[in-house]
Amino acid sequence: MAAGGDVSTDTAAEAGEVKGEHVKPFTPEKAKEIIMSLQQPAVFCNMVFDWPAQHWTAKHLSEILCNKQIRFRMGMKSIDTVPQFETTCSYVEATLEEFLTWNCGQPSISGAFRAYDPSKFWAYADYKYCASLFEDKTNIFQDVKWSDFGFPGRNGRESTLWVGSLGAHTPCHLDSYGCNLVFQVQGRKRWHLFPPEDTPFLYPTRIPYEESSVFSKVSVVNPDLKHFPQFQKARRYMVILHPGQVLFVPRHWWHYVESIDPITVSINSWIELEEDHQARVEEAITRMIVCALKTADDPHNKRAWLNPTEVEETSHEVNCQYLNGAVSAFLDHHMASKTGEIQPLRTNRKYTRDEELIVHNHMEVEGTDSQNLTLEKVKQEAINPFGPDLVPVTLTSVEPQSEREVLFKIGCEDHFSRDREHFGKLQSSKRQRMMSQSESAIESLPSTSPISVSTDDLLDCLVNPKVTRIVAQLLIQGKSL
Repeated sequence: MAAGGDVSTDTAAEAGEVKGEHVKPFTPEKAKEIIMSLQQPAVFCNMVFDWPAQHWTAKHLSEILCNKQIRFRMGMKSIDTVPQFETTCSYVEATLEEFLTWNCGQPSISGAFRAYDPSKFWAYADYKYCASLFEDKTNIFQDVKWSDFGFPGRNGRESTLWVGSLGAHTPCHLDSYGCNLVFQVQGRKRWHLFPPEDTPFLYPTRIPYEESSVFSKVSVVNPDLKHFPQFQKARRYMVILHPGQVLFVPRHWWHYVESIDPITVSINSWIELEEDHQARVEEAITRMIVCALKTADDPHNKRAWLNPTEVEETSHEVNCQYLNGAVSAFLDHHMASKTGEIQPLRTNRKYTRDEELIVHNHMEVEGTDSQNLTLEKVKQEAINPFGPDLVPVTLTSVEPQSEREVLFKIGCEDHFSRDREHFGKLQSSKRQRMMSQSESAIESLPSTSPISVSTDDLLDCLVNPKVTRIVAQLLIQGKSL
């Protein structure tokens, strides 16, 4: 059930209106303090009522951009147990005016949308960097004022625009860099969020590859628990983001975002963090490994594994330069900061039992009778020190199905233990013997359960976030000696 976040944000918005619509609940300094310390997703209310960008509806933007061609991702509205990655979608170049005409179901004489039935397909102009989109209209950048959240000078130039139709969504993923602020302008979006500690239950993968994005193999809205039984353990936080609200997504929180209104418009900005310096080294390592193995696997079909948003050169030479640059930047930063000996950077602290209790109590407060409101208001103030204008995104309770209860007990076999003897140096004198052992092991396996290790299987292990973090730290420490 997704009730928790929706009800709480509406209540907070009403409270803000009573307090006074011309008074912002947080100073820029306080808002930044919250963003830099909060470890749980939360919704800011009554912080953007004076932003000119609140008028950035799809219709308004279509008038500003006139006949500018924009790339739309086209996906199916049907829900499958397999995530609808960008590599499986179609793409069209069209104007926002053509998008609005198509989305309203009006007959279109011409245009790229003709081949797509709006009752079966959704369209999404996602990841549109405002600096490129409004390159000849730079005055519009001032319509977005992230400075109100404690980041002076940050505006639309450092923002990304998202315009979608009903059903448009992004696959479940986490962002390697920074934390995220999302301003909802038009329509509503439902956010499904999972904490970083639940990463193993989300079955992370780097295919399709996109720098800074770790995808989940699970379709979180229709999970295949037979193939992904551990997903049952993942804690889902849900909230419906309304126009005028700003969602804070902490570092490394997984998120699946879906448009639940006919037209949605969002503006977001990723806020840089200290941890990003090491994250860039980890991403450079990942890029080198993924590109090397996948290019060797199928050099003529990059579309199958490279995300359409990843347009940079993927040659080994370029990737080496990228890695060297990331390591050098990391060392330069720490030398300039006079940190002394290189230490592993801190990560988000673990989700504590106290926070779990806070979320539980918050949900109880929302369900009280009116006669207890005064007492519960006192409790709420103690639980949420930021007041009604900052609402925590709550944990969602999902009634387990009988099949899920059974699958929850199923463990994953450790296939690696069988082949442990294969590890070691592949010297020429040993290679033939090891190949022979491998063939014997394969022949001894039951014919009903053959093992097939693909390049993607290997990559899931080699570029697992835990592995790349260790490799990055070893690489940095080696170069700092």
